[in-house]
Parts: sequence; structure tokens; C-alpha cells
Amino acid sequence: MKKLFAIVLIGVCFFGALSFSFNDEINLFNGKDLNGWIVYGTEKWYVEDGLLISESGPDKEYGYLGTEKNYKNFELNLEFKQEADGNSGVFIRSTVDGTKVSGWQVEVAPPGHDTGGIYESYGRGWLIKPDKEKDSVLKFGDWNQMKIVVMGDRVTSYLNGVQMVDYSDSKIGEGEGGILLQIHDGGGIKVYWKNITLKPL
Repeated sequence: MKKLFAIVLIGVCFFGALSFSFNDEINLFNGKDLNGWIVYGTEKWYVEDGLLISESGPDKEYGYLGTEKNYKNFELNLEFKQEADGNSGVFIRSTVDGTKVSGWQVEVAPPGHDTGGIYESYGRGWLIKPDKEKDSVLKFGDWNQMKIVVMGDRVTSYLNGVQMVDYSDSKIGEGEGGILLQIHDGGGIKVYWKNITLKPL
């Protein structure tokens, strides 16, 4: 009986530790370099003073920085600050071929351009935009906190503590891929990023 109790206790401890490990927060950006990320395209991605910086290059094309690993269900937290145009985005469950992305973008854009909304690239386009009155939540030229919760077919985005959209879609639910940051085409874009963390769900 004592042996059986000991085996059960060990099993409980093992699976408890496994569960704890699975739910640990992951730092996707180490503040030093682009380790764990892949650059797509010819636009600029670099680290300076502990910040990840995305900037348009001379080609003024689309550019992406994607995680080496895929993530399915998660809570993603990050901070961003826009300079100049600031048109960017955070892609979820997405894949890249050259600079063509298949997946879904949570918008990061200048005022009046639906930051926090969800856009399907090379597909259905805008799936949902935040209510217009929420546009004032964005602090252009200052640091903003963004949280994206992805679970099954549901995506919820938050900006500076305010829920921007809550959207469910079967196609998103079937999606597989990584997390990507974007530089929009057209040139003149510069966005700073920091504190990029992910908690698997």
C-alpha cells in the first residue's frame, strides 16, 4: 500500500511539474540579438539599447521577423512605440513564403487605422475592426502595451488594457504557424518593440 501511495505521489508531482513547465512564460526577445527569430525580406531588423527596432530599408517593401517556432494557443504580451508612419502588425499562426504571408494580423498602425483589428493577408482582408471610439486608446509616439489571446478559433486583442476586438473564426482555428512582426511596404516606417513574452495556454 505504501509503495502504491509513493507511485501515485510521484506521478502527481511529475505531471504537476510538467503542467507548470508548459505554462511558463517564454521571453521571445532577449534584448540582445535576434536569436530565435528569422528575417524575411530586405527591410531592417536590429537591436539597439535593449530594444528591437523595425525600420524600412531602401527597397521599401514588406518585411517580416518571425519566430523559429510555431505557437497555437497562447497569450502574447508586448510593447511597441511608433515613429513616422508606424504601419506594422503582429501575425499569429502564420507562415511566410518569401515575403508573402499566409495568416492573420493584429493591426499596429497610426491613429485612425484600426490598431487591434484583425486582418487576413492574401485572403478575406479585414475580418473585424475596433469600434471607432477606441482609436483614442492608441498613444502614437509613446509606448503602448498590446495583449493578444489566441485560443482555439478565438482571438482577443487588448491595447493599453482596453479590449479592442473579440473574434471567433473556424479558419483561424485551423491555422498553424508562428508569430511575426511586420514592416509595411511604402517606406518611412519605424517601430520599436520590447518585452515580448508568450504564455502557452
